[in-house]
Amino acid sequence: MFDDFYGLSGRPFQLTPDPNFYFESATHRKALSYLGYGMAQGEGFIVITGEIGSGKSTLVAHLMKKIDPEQMTVGQIVTSALDGEEMVHVAAQCFGLDIEGHDKATALGAIESFLHDEARAGRRCLLVVDESQNLSIEALEELRMLSNFQLGAHPLLQTLLLGQPEFRDVLQTSGELEQLRQRVIATHHLGPIEAGEIEPYIRHRLECVGWDGNPAIDQRVFAELHQATGGIPRRVNQVMTRLLLLGAVEQRSRIDSAMLSSVLKEMEGDNAFPEAAPQPLPKVERGPAPAPIKHQAVPAAQQLLQPSVDQLLAERDAQIAELQQAVVEVANSGDAMSPDVAVRLAEIERRLDEQERAVRSTLTMMIEWIETGKPPRVAA
Repeated sequence: MFDDFYGLSGRPFQLTPDPNFYFESATHRKALSYLGYGMAQGEGFIVITGEIGSGKSTLVAHLMKKIDPEQMTVGQIVTSALDGEEMVHVAAQCFGLDIEGHDKATALGAIESFLHDEARAGRRCLLVVDESQNLSIEALEELRMLSNFQLGAHPLLQTLLLGQPEFRDVLQTSGELEQLRQRVIATHHLGPIEAGEIEPYIRHRLECVGWDGNPAIDQRVFAELHQATGGIPRRVNQVMTRLLLLGAVEQRSRIDSAMLSSVLKEMEGDNAFPEAAPQPLPKVERGPAPAPIKHQAVPAAQQLLQPSVDQLLAERDAQIAELQQAVVEVANSGDAMSPDVAVRLAEIERRLDEQERAVRSTLTMMIEWIETGKPPRVAA
């Protein structure tokens, strides 16, 4: 809806990681430096941690775009709670290996043989494990054992571990992970976007979809947005999506502080900043790198909900005009308000309240559809 209203070629603040929208904040620039150093070593573990929505997956997607598949083969895992044996099988599957019998020894042999073949073909192998805070100690130990595979003195597998802050705490304090800690050659914790980076971040994402300055954004919005979101990119995206949607519904050409306050109040009531981690993604088939996630429009949502919103707004405007006319009549009469006029005003105010609730309900359904891609639930 708002992308059409503002003449944008896509949704600039979608929640799914897309390397085409990658913004190099100070903390992401440091993370890339550590990644570059770690990958140049060609062995051991690289660890990147950060809060939910801090941009870990987008960072890795950006990195994958730069990898030459002729030089490196990448396997990716998004974990749920895995034990040691399950981790071995999942690692095999992410490199496209079909293990007959599904026993651990066969899986380990297949992985080692695959790594040898890749090395002889001149390709290094990188295993990327997302949501590492979900892994058991046994699963982490199996990853360490996989790092033992060598061809002569040449390590065959390097591992990138991504996780939330609790994973960093476990890695630093668990006595059972001392051997794994000794193999960590680079680590970085992704912090929030700094206050001065919010405006460049928003402008960058808007410009990626053809923004020409409409809507304009008041300067106060950037500072207040940083304060409200803590500089977490996914939270910024959530708020900006709702701001643009509100702007389109109300046909605004400028986003101001009052609109932001209204959106934040609604989101607070909706509990729109979930603390839980996202659900694991489907298994990744063997390949050099995942393809960038393409923007998917939601024309069905627009076609179904847009007429409803327009109709409700038209009815609301008509009732406001009726209320204004009643007030003018009272003012012109010079008399005290008659009981009939008072009743009429009360009835118009009641209908306005109903229309306002209906608009907000429809707007909430549209936001849910746009953010989740799932049709809203309709009461029977």
